[in-house]
Amino acid sequence: MTKLTLDDLKNNKKVRIYLEKADAHLAGIGYTEHGLRHANIVGKRAQDILLKLNYKDGDARLAAIAGFLHDIGNMVGRVNHGQAGALLVRAILEDIGMDIEDIVLVMGAIANHEEDTGDPTNIVSASLIIADKSDVHRSRVRNPSLISAALILDNKMDPMSAPGGTTMGFYDIHDRVNYAATESELKVDPIEKSIVLELSIDTRISGVMDYFEIFLSRMIICRRAAKFLGCDFHLIINKVRLS
Repeated sequence: MTKLTLDDLKNNKKVRIYLEKADAHLAGIGYTEHGLRHANIVGKRAQDILLKLNYKDGDARLAAIAGFLHDIGNMVGRVNHGQAGALLVRAILEDIGMDIEDIVLVMGAIANHEEDTGDPTNIVSASLIIADKSDVHRSRVRNPSLISAALILDNKMDPMSAPGGTTMGFYDIHDRVNYAATESELKVDPIEKSIVLELSIDTRISGVMDYFEIFLSRMIICRRAAKFLGCDFHLIINKVRLS
């Protein structure tokens, strides 16, 4: 059987089309970017987590593949996209000729990457969860001009006179929180057995409490995933350790 690599998937026409259509679906319903940019970052980050923690190259390769493909299920819908993605990936990887045991690991990781329905069940799924949830950055926001306009209104207009009673009606709150994140870095320390997500947030755009309101459940599953890898998970925002 073929030892598939991340580069093989990046060069696969069907995979690229699926990912592009998945992102287009999310764009149509107002979600942040979940396309090739996100896929590349999560794939590379999941691989790096396992390599830095001295896991086998083969496990890191599977983490890279799972990370690159994890959001492909958005092509058919946002709800339960992890499970849908696992089934789509099975057909793709079987066609390419990937080893069935590797396929099963990748499917399980993709099916379990969401905080509402998933759990870290092996090192591949654990690294994928952390890689995915740590991709917080303003470059994921599709319409930053809407946020800028809303912030101007916040300063110049009574919020209750804005459409919907508040300027937050202009865009999804995930956009505001992501746009506030000017810097994002995931640090893995194999000696201290720690995984740290360090963010710089522009509090003029979004307060730290807004971040917690949206991402608390994601940080909880990151903590569980890090524990599965034998590590502690910590969150630092604006140089202040919060967990």
